[in-house]
Amino acid sequence: MEKNNFKKQNAYVSEEEKTLDWNEIQTAFKKTFGTEIYTSWLQKISLVKEYNDYLILGVPTRFFRDWIVSRYLDKILEQVKNFKLSLNRIEFKIIEEDKSNTDLIKIEEINKITEIKDSILNYNRLNPKLNFNNFIKGKSNDIALSYSKKVCEHLSRYNPLYICGGVGLGKTHLLNAIGLELQSENNVMFISAERFMYHFIKSIKKNDMVNFKDFFRKSSVFIIDDIQFIRGKESLQEEFFHTFNSLMDKGSQIIISADRSPMKLDRIQERIKSRLAGGLVVDIESPDLELKKNIINKKILEIQDQFKENINLNEDVVNFIANESKTNIRELIGILNRVIAFSRVNNKELVVSDCRNILKDIFSQIKVITVDKIQNVVSNYFNIPLSDMLSQRRSRPLARPRQIAMYLAKKMTTRSLPEIGRRFANRDHTTVIHAVKTITRLFDQDDEMKKNINQIKSLLLEQHQ
Repeated sequence: MEKNNFKKQNAYVSEEEKTLDWNEIQTAFKKTFGTEIYTSWLQKISLVKEYNDYLILGVPTRFFRDWIVSRYLDKILEQVKNFKLSLNRIEFKIIEEDKSNTDLIKIEEINKITEIKDSILNYNRLNPKLNFNNFIKGKSNDIALSYSKKVCEHLSRYNPLYICGGVGLGKTHLLNAIGLELQSENNVMFISAERFMYHFIKSIKKNDMVNFKDFFRKSSVFIIDDIQFIRGKESLQEEFFHTFNSLMDKGSQIIISADRSPMKLDRIQERIKSRLAGGLVVDIESPDLELKKNIINKKILEIQDQFKENINLNEDVVNFIANESKTNIRELIGILNRVIAFSRVNNKELVVSDCRNILKDIFSQIKVITVDKIQNVVSNYFNIPLSDMLSQRRSRPLARPRQIAMYLAKKMTTRSLPEIGRRFANRDHTTVIHAVKTITRLFDQDDEMKKNINQIKSLLLEQHQ
């Protein structure tokens, strides 16, 4: 009995005295996460050391560690706690894989480049509809449009060209238009940052990085969309940095888009931000009233031409939609489609009062509050840097504001749980669920918490009156 008590009091559990069956835990991982995620990521995790209150787990590379921490850590901890309730944290140790066989790559494996190429073609085709001719110019985007066209006339004059702006303002349209303009006489590579990451991970798993490097560095025009998605992924950033330098050295034109300017990208290496800012940075701002009206009218003409029907939206209705829409072009089109659908179903010409009733849920104040705005207001309210609040650090002064921001993002925006997680440094949606549950409970039990949240809500709503 005394011996057993001694074991319970001892902080470290020796190899011989382990209480966890790692194979049993891995089986639970496979059931919870699914075969694909388990095979790709979790199967490679090993148990290094077991303590009473935490585990040290082994992973093959830094990239694996960063990916697992950003996507699955909370759920992994939740699973292991089912086997040992006292566990409250997990640490990772990089266990170097045996690289002695890396020189034995067969020459015929060069043919694997075809697999990458086919996948790129399947997922990243240039859209012929997104060209310069149907890009509607306005004060908010005229500079970005002008320099996008100039890049097509003089390659490498503005290099890299970096286009930044919020969601749904036309960044991808411009990148696509540049690709269409240049593809006949150049080797154009057009890819999203997420697909670039996908091929990078796949190449690591297949020990095929040679072909990955060769394929992405041979283009004469390299276009990559939404570069902010590489944040926090150190190994991927390392590869992007060298790809970028290689392309610049050979004189290739690079065009990049992101949701913010280079120096405001969080969890991106300083040397990458410096190179991105070293070219021409152009911004697309939110559309003004005139541009929104032009977009609505052009979209109406396109629908009429496509479906061979007459759409009766009078000028007052167009002005109402343009005035009340406070978000972005993509959502503006969605609102227009909703109005047109209602008009079709009811076979009537709508007036402003009809539209106000149809769109009352969309044009509420809460609708225009964004995740970015919530993050900024919460970090300012608690007087902490936004980069710290979005970091992987778990100290209470950072974790609680982070949870409050996630809670408000769920309550005050229409974003899904996975979308919210991505906006918080690519965290998993289960982390958001945990945050919402925690803050909901504290809001009901803690007067100070209720006061803080109500004050933050007031600050958010005051800015949108």
